[in-house]
Amino acid sequence: GYSTVALNHVIDFKEKKQEIIKPVSPSELFPSLPIVQGTSKRIKVLTRLTLVVSDPSHCNLLRSTSANIRLYDIIAVFPKTEKLFHIACTTLDVDLVCINVTEKLPFYFRRPPVNMAIDRGIYFELLYTPAIKDSTMRRYTISNAVSLMQICKGKNIVVSSAAERPLELRGPYDVANLGLLFGLSEGEAKAAVSTNCRAAMLHGETRKSACGVVYTVKKPRQAEEEETAVPACKKAKTQFFRVRSAPCRISSLMIL
Repeated sequence: GYSTVALNHVIDFKEKKQEIIKPVSPSELFPSLPIVQGTSKRIKVLTRLTLVVSDPSHCNLLRSTSANIRLYDIIAVFPKTEKLFHIACTTLDVDLVCINVTEKLPFYFRRPPVNMAIDRGIYFELLYTPAIKDSTMRRYTISNAVSLMQICKGKNIVVSSAAERPLELRGPYDVANLGLLFGLSEGEAKAAVSTNCRAAMLHGETRKSACGVVYTVKKPRQAEEEETAVPACKKAKTQFFRVRSAPCRISSLMIL
């Protein structure tokens, strides 16, 4: 049921000193991309860079104008401390801020940096694969997600898989139902796997252009169709009944 996926390249400074390399082209991994079910289009494969930062000096890699950074479609940052979370929300030019769901957060979310990230068009990413693997991580996932929802009110949330095996994937509707456990409403849960993901992708495209990205959306015409479907004579009768109903109710109250 997905039309777009992203191949994630993770850089963790704790393991060893790493540098940003060029992303692997999808054509090198897949000779022919499959067609999305129900459409005639082929699935779209994006490249993503995730930087795990545990020290403020690690953020300098994102601030530098590296040629390899611009080759990635999506750039995400995984802050480990409250200070780095504040820096990621306020100053770093990224598309996603990853939320740790495998352990209890060492800090509490604060409203000012979260609101600033929402104003800048940055989205917060929650993973559901750890919740499938272990019951302990499931408890941490729900707890950390609910604490984030109390601050952001369900805005700018992206729910992704981070799956390494096919059995760890779930369908879009299953993920949307899982979002209800995170404190999202039905509409917010659907947006977390559809429109918010597209907005994060478009936010990444703005980094490659000088000004921004313009895209069009079809406006629904349900209200106009309903108005045109009702004849003019019925409209007049309906309006007359609504006007006459109010005096009748007031007169009955006066009699009583």
